[in-house]
Amino acid sequence: MRIQQLLVGGLVFRTIIATFLPAGFDEAYYFLYTQHLDWSYFDHPPAVAWTTGVGIWLTGTATPFTMRLGALSLFTGCLWLLYATGRQLFGERVGFLSCAIASLTPLFMLSFGILTAPDNVLMFFWSLALYLCSREFFPANKKPYQPTPKLVWISLCIGLACLGKYHGFILGLCLVGFCLTSARCRWTLFSKWLWLGVLVFAVTVFPIFYWNAQHDWISFRFQLGDRFAEYDADPNRFSIAALLGAIASQVGYLFPSIALPLWFVSFKTLAKRVHQHSDRLTTKMSSPAPIEQLNREKTNFLLWSGLPVAVLFTLVGGYTHTFPAWTAPGLWSLTILLGHAAKKWALSSVNRWLKSTGWIVGTLLMFALAHITLGTLQKPSDYAIFGGVISAEADPSTGLIDAMQLRQLLSASPEFRDAIATSSFVVTREYWLSGYLAMAMPNDVVLADADSRTNLPVTSFTVDPRGHAFWFNPKAYLGKNALLISFADVSQSEVLSEISPYFESVTPLTELSTLRGNEPTETFYLYQASNLLKPYPYPY
Repeated sequence: MRIQQLLVGGLVFRTIIATFLPAGFDEAYYFLYTQHLDWSYFDHPPAVAWTTGVGIWLTGTATPFTMRLGALSLFTGCLWLLYATGRQLFGERVGFLSCAIASLTPLFMLSFGILTAPDNVLMFFWSLALYLCSREFFPANKKPYQPTPKLVWISLCIGLACLGKYHGFILGLCLVGFCLTSARCRWTLFSKWLWLGVLVFAVTVFPIFYWNAQHDWISFRFQLGDRFAEYDADPNRFSIAALLGAIASQVGYLFPSIALPLWFVSFKTLAKRVHQHSDRLTTKMSSPAPIEQLNREKTNFLLWSGLPVAVLFTLVGGYTHTFPAWTAPGLWSLTILLGHAAKKWALSSVNRWLKSTGWIVGTLLMFALAHITLGTLQKPSDYAIFGGVISAEADPSTGLIDAMQLRQLLSASPEFRDAIATSSFVVTREYWLSGYLAMAMPNDVVLADADSRTNLPVTSFTVDPRGHAFWFNPKAYLGKNALLISFADVSQSEVLSEISPYFESVTPLTELSTLRGNEPTETFYLYQASNLLKPYPYPY
């Protein structure tokens, strides 16, 4: 009963945030995926289009909440699978503690529990693969291990995880590493079920390779090297300061009361295993008792499924800019190790630790939500606390554009309606802004060459167009008019100098400003761009 209460309570809390939090930059961009369904995409495998689109397709409307329905549902499934895996390995209490810890971790909630992201599908099938592995390698009957058809289902889950994010490939390698180092499970690598699973895996990831084969393997080139050029990364230069910054960011997103014990328990367990293995090699100690050996293999399984990813992407932070979500899959697996360690602590201490963490994390997240939506710290704002402390211009949270408010502004603008009626597409200078604009288009918009907003071509003329380079063909729009929309964060003269050469004329129309706390936070500039003279030269 406790686990059901935990799952339902967490779902309600996350739903509140998902309903009121404006769409993030990446989320708005993934909305465009739902309008351009394909085998795969420039910067991600295809599954993020499905999880972002499912709520939109079911409800018929695009809002931050409907975009996040897939994330909310899958994360609840992830939590249950984490609980079931911990229970299978170490018992009911470890399963519950693991689930409780993960439920309170901001990194997990934000990365794939609330926001729509490639991590939604990755983590669901990562969690399902861990659960099936716990059933396969450590069955409840404790009989000598024999490979079973579950290996096929595990392979399928790894393939489906890869359709979410490329981290899935690393999970597959980590599980192979576990089998190689496990005397019980080594024969898995020679099982007919594994090789049948390899075939199923290959069929599952076929869409990624099919799309890339048609596009010069651009996804792999981008993810393995090109994307780091954005941050002027030097692959031969390691910076301790950058690494410490990445670690600090990770600790903040995990939350210190979870991050510090999680890493401590993980490295302590690793050190213990290395020491035990070294003792056996140097002193020729006898093999441990079967139960002890089985428990060692269980912790080895968790270390293999979590530590390589967590350590690898933490160390990458010493070379280039990273995102905390990159380490999340590995840290998710290691959460069970922390739950296993917490089982041995005093019950009162554990309860105090989890409750205090929950109250602090919950309060901070709700306070942040209130500021992002109402401007409680903004100066000025109708909802400012003690007069506010930061101006809208200096507040990075205003970068989260309220697409629903922008939709209302566009719908009420006669200049917009007149211009859009003679336009064949909408263009902007930033690839991520195009997603916000697509979300914000009023439902009754009819373009010159489109039947409804579902066919609205929104693109970006920029040196970093991401997916636009593959789902928008500028040659098809030669001689057509466009609605150009920019925003005040960039110089309008710079925007016009870059966009104007491609059109016969660019005419200013109007300015629209979104409000927070009844104060302007973001100003949008609308232009009529007439007669596309030449196609924009996308770099891919």
